[in-house]
Formats: sequence, C-alpha cells, structure tokens
Amino acid sequence: MDSQLLPISPTAAISNGGDGGKMARKGGWKSAIFIIFVEMAERFSYYGVAGNLITYLTTVLGQPTATAARNVNTFLGVSALFPILGAFLADSYVGRFKTIVVSTSVYILGLVMLVVATTAPLRRYGAFFFLALYTVSVGEGGHKPCVQTFAADQFDDDLPAEKEAKSSFFNWWYLGIVVGATLAILVVIYVEDFVGWTVGYGMLAAATVLALAVFLVGSRTYAREAPVGSPFTSVAHVVAAAVRKRRLSEERDGRGILYGDGESGGGSDREQLRTRALARTNQFRFLDKATIIDDTDACSEKRNPWRLCSVSQVEEVKLLLRLIPIWLSCLTFAAVIAQQGTFYTKQGATLDRSLGSFHFPPASFQVVTSITILVSVALYDRVLVPAARNLTGLPSGITVLQRIGAGLFFSTVTMVVAGVLETKRLRVAEENGLLDSPTATLPMTIWWIAPQYILTGLSDVFTIVGLQELFYDQMPVQMRSTGAALYLSVVGVGNFLSGVLITIVQGVTAKSGHQWLVNNLNRSHLNYFYWLLACLGAVNFCIYVYAAKAFVYKKMEVAAMEEAVKV
Repeated sequence: MDSQLLPISPTAAISNGGDGGKMARKGGWKSAIFIIFVEMAERFSYYGVAGNLITYLTTVLGQPTATAARNVNTFLGVSALFPILGAFLADSYVGRFKTIVVSTSVYILGLVMLVVATTAPLRRYGAFFFLALYTVSVGEGGHKPCVQTFAADQFDDDLPAEKEAKSSFFNWWYLGIVVGATLAILVVIYVEDFVGWTVGYGMLAAATVLALAVFLVGSRTYAREAPVGSPFTSVAHVVAAAVRKRRLSEERDGRGILYGDGESGGGSDREQLRTRALARTNQFRFLDKATIIDDTDACSEKRNPWRLCSVSQVEEVKLLLRLIPIWLSCLTFAAVIAQQGTFYTKQGATLDRSLGSFHFPPASFQVVTSITILVSVALYDRVLVPAARNLTGLPSGITVLQRIGAGLFFSTVTMVVAGVLETKRLRVAEENGLLDSPTATLPMTIWWIAPQYILTGLSDVFTIVGLQELFYDQMPVQMRSTGAALYLSVVGVGNFLSGVLITIVQGVTAKSGHQWLVNNLNRSHLNYFYWLLACLGAVNFCIYVYAAKAFVYKKMEVAAMEEAVKV
C-alpha cells in the first residue's frame, strides 16, 4: 500500500477499556492467532453444510440436478449477502465483539435445527430443512464480516512493525479458513455420506459451540473498536452538500477548503486530524463542491453537515465509489468458483473414486482445492512476495489489484480446462456405451478432473485474499466491517449469477430440444456451460484491467495534518 500515516505515539489513539478505541497493551499477533483459530472452527461448520449440500438435495430430497444446483447457489448467495446487514449493525451500533457473540449463537441454533431436520421423523419435510439452512445464513451474516475485521483490528496501523505484519496476516488468515474447510471436507462429508447426516451435522454444532466458548474465554485479550453510528449518514451528508452547491465554483464562490473538523469517532480534533485526514484527489471532482465554504457557511456559528463537509469526508465517499467497478468486475469470478460445490461434485460422482479398497465421497475431492490453497498461500507469502519485492520495491511484492487480476485470469483458464476435461469424460461414457447409465461408474479415475480443482484453488488464493486486503485497507476506517461484507457479497452475487445463468441456459437450450444441464450428466453438455463461463470470464477480465488502471489508492494528507497539528 502506498498510503502513509503521520508517525504518532501509540497511546494517542488508545483508550482505557470498554469498546472505546484500542485498549492499551492488547491485541497483536497473540490475539489475532486466537481469533484465527475460532474462524477455523466456524469454517469447519460452514463447509460441512455447504460442501455436500447438493448431495443431500439430490439424494435425500430427490431434487433434479439443475434445481439442486440453483438451490445451492441461492444458499451460498444469501449467506454471502447477509453479512452486509451484520456489518452495518456492527460498525454503526453494536460493535464487532458483541455482533460476533450474538450471530454465532444464532448460527448454533441453525445447526441444531439441521440436526433435528435430518432425523427420521422430519427428513421428508424439506421446508423445515430449508428453514434451518437459512437460520445458519442469518448467523453467518453477523459472524463472517466481523471476525476477520476484528482480527485485523488487533494490529495498530500507527506502528510500522504491526502494519507490516497485517499484510502477512491476511495470507495466514485465509490459510486458517482453508484448514477448517479441509477438515470438514475430509471428515464431515465422509460421515454424512457413510454414517449419517444427523451425526455429521451434530459434529458441526458441537464444533461451533466449542468455538464460541473459546472466543469468550479470550475476550480480555482483544483490542476493540467502538461503533461510530451509521457511516452512511456521512455519505449522505457529502452527496446532499455536493448537490446543494453544484452550481458553485471553488475559485469564484469559495472562501477556502475545510480540511478537517474531527467529524467522526472519539477524541479531540487534533487527534482526528492526525489519524483521519485523507489527501484530496482529482477523481469524482463533482463531490468536492461539498467542501466549498460559501457566504452562508462563513456566517454560520455552527457547521451544517448537510451543507459543508471536510475533504476527508468527501474522500471517504470517493473510496467507496472507486471500489464499485472492482466489485462488479469480480462477479464472474465468483460464478466460476461456485461450480466447485455443484457441477464439479456431480462430475466426480460418475467417476472412479477408489483408493485401493477405500471409496471416498465425490464432494470430498474438494480437498484438492484446499491442499492447493494451503501450499499456494505458504509459497506466495514466503517465496513469491520476497522475490517480487526485490523487483518492484513494494512491501507486498505486487499490488493488491495485480493479485486480484492474476486470480481473474486463472479463473478464466479454469473454465477452459474444465470444459476440455468434461469433453473427455463424455467421450469415455460414449465409448463404453454408458450414455444412458447415469448411475454407472465410468472407467475413468476422478484424478482426471484434478486440474480444474487445482486451478480453482489458485484463482481463489489470488483473488479472494486480494479482495480481503483491498476492501479492508481502502474502505473508510469506520466502515471496515462493511468492507469485509462487500467483498463477501462478491461471492454471494456471483452465486446468484451462476443460478441465473443456469436458468437462462436451461430455458434457451430447451427450445433446441436438448437441454445442456439434465439429470443424466452423460447426456448433458456441461462442457458447453463451462466454455460459456470462460467466454464471460475473458470479457470480464478485460473490463477489470480497465477498472484497475483507473483505480487510485488511498493516500493520507501528511503535509496538511502536520500543519494543522501545529496550530
């Protein structure tokens, strides 16, 4: 990151407890690692549900493959969109710590309901199962955006050593998530398929209860940020002031620019100037009208926030606007990775999954992606970053936007390769006379489709971790939980996009007399669907490159702050 902060004493932004500011001598890696462990347990539970959901819907509830895939996409999408509400409540009113505790309790309730829904008396009642499923989504909504941000809050940006550690933290945070997901894929999915769904979901509920207990035990070690009221009110102030003064000219009508007024958070104006002031940028200049001090403002004894805003307030709104094109250009990527939990699993169900005398569930093959991520994150942090740092001089080796772009490129390649491998699978089915035997095991090992899982993992490592860091670092400080929710919403909307594409493809291809996606995968044209996603990904990548080139990273107005602090 090229943003710079004015060096100040670590105690300048530290308060003495409660939820107000960062508490003295708390936080750091000792707390962050603790929270990473809690997140691992939560991810263990989530992937124990999501990773094998299509199998439950098709085998227990008897849904058609395309319908089940849409339902999985909807669940994943809702689970990734609820965090926007959870983040808003945490940032504005409740605080991250309390939001995590309440939402995790709701999460546990949903898992217990899933245990009940899969017992013999209720197994046929799909409505109760879906009620339980979406209760889990509600719990996910508060937990997911707050835990990551809460862990990142343990590092003080005003201390160079901790600021550098934070960049590494995002890699290891994601590594912890993958460890939790991998354990679920290897252990829970096997239990669900070969022991029973009730036992499998019971394991998830127990793990989440333990995670909440561990989180509460460590509560005294955490640094906490206070909720600051609705951050969107400040956004509304800027828009309203800019519209009201749209006809004014800074040179002709203005009497100066309001560089800072301690408008947010606690502490004195001087402390706010040292920690909040953002440099003025040339993008979205129409919003700068909100900073013009006209005759009305000059004669007023008290600043009207709906008429006059600081440069920092305006620049915070610009930060949000800059992130929108990046957000939009990552949706196709999310639609690509959504295939892993749906059609990848159905492909694997038709292939030979034996390891000697042991046969593993098709959904468990997602462990290939998990292992790829585990290895890639370690190599990225320990090998690629140091090597790139020597070439670029950047602490992170490459920029966050370059990292995201690499992931988008890999996602497009993933769909090309997946289409080629599916064509191979269809050829094997035809050559062996198994086109009309959808439950037969083809004489083709599941390891044939390992490349598409590996590429999915690579694209995930680059794009998801990059989005995490971008939406944390480039969001206004008081909206960082919201930033985490927005990056998660990329995955959510991408899953909805996948579901919409399935519906469109089914409708269009039905008119030709042969749908691409039918229950008998050997008679489907899943390869065509993959190639369609590859084409969309290629177009999307070009759009992203354009958006990334226009992006302006957040910068602090060091000179302005120093001058203001002297006054």
